[in-house]
Amino acid sequence: MSYRNEILQGDCIELMRAMPDNSVDLVFADPPYNLQLANKLHRPDQSLVDAVDDEWDKFTDFAAYDAFTRDWLKAARRVMKPSATIFVIGSYHNIFRVGALMQDLGFWILNDIVWRKNNPMPNFRGRRFTNAHETMIWAARDSSVRSYTFNYETLKAGNEDCQVRSDWLLPICTGGERLKDGKGRKVHPTQKPEALLARVLLSASQPGDLVLDPFFGAGTTGAVAKRLRRDFIGLERESDYAQAARKRIDAITPLPEEAVAPAPSKRTEPRIAFVSLVDAGLIKPGAMLTDTKKRYRAIVRADGALSLSGFVGSIHKTGALAQGLPACNGWSFWHYENGGRLAPIDDLRTLVRAQLREAAE
Repeated sequence: MSYRNEILQGDCIELMRAMPDNSVDLVFADPPYNLQLANKLHRPDQSLVDAVDDEWDKFTDFAAYDAFTRDWLKAARRVMKPSATIFVIGSYHNIFRVGALMQDLGFWILNDIVWRKNNPMPNFRGRRFTNAHETMIWAARDSSVRSYTFNYETLKAGNEDCQVRSDWLLPICTGGERLKDGKGRKVHPTQKPEALLARVLLSASQPGDLVLDPFFGAGTTGAVAKRLRRDFIGLERESDYAQAARKRIDAITPLPEEAVAPAPSKRTEPRIAFVSLVDAGLIKPGAMLTDTKKRYRAIVRADGALSLSGFVGSIHKTGALAQGLPACNGWSFWHYENGGRLAPIDDLRTLVRAQLREAAE
């Protein structure tokens, strides 16, 4: 039975136990936070704050919450492909307990990501700092996984060619995006913003991948997945949430394929050794390489190594030695003269790769 693009209603643990092993590419989980609210919360004007007091967020004690968390994490881990990863979001009420249990179960934490809210709810009692963030744990199935999806080049290109950091400044879900019922009330008290899910899916999945959300709620994961041409499985216990999510997702139009196609990744391109440039005649033995400021000069040897002040080594080791650093990317550090200007030797590697692709077609 295919579960793709379906909302399955019922207990998420039992539903996951019925799913095939190694069947999903990514998990996004927004579990109950176990907020432990003992009293109603009022604003300074004595109006009541619409806090999370639903039954699904209530547990008898920490032991009960831990047992629930352990069970759903074990079920999710079983259905993850060996290369799959999982994001779990939470607040200070639960995320530390979740993280410890994930490590106990064998998950390998890749990052903790802080979602900084640029419009957080204030602290009405004035007894604590304004709680302006939530934390996501991003993890692989175990420490041996090396082939998980991380769209580094895509993220960097969209971030003005800077690496994307682990603190994400995004607004909470408000306005027209917030689902409301016929009386204008929130359909779900903790609906996540689509921008948050879009960044998760764009970071760690590819078009056509299957994304599992065990706590589907208002269906943000499904809506974003459909728009970005991913498939989803939503598990939801509450019928009202499932119904609202279906209606929401049915109204989504997928983006054009060219708008979501992944950027080419250097990690997947064929490995090119510097000596290949020498063999191809693109760099001749005896040629001089330098850095952009012409502070350091190295001679290209016939064997593809560089000679720098008597030291012979790779483009990377000589670049590191020149700068007094433990490591260096020689492809971007060393430059050659091309038509009166300096160009990185990486340009020549790109040329060789293009020739290989052309020969293979």
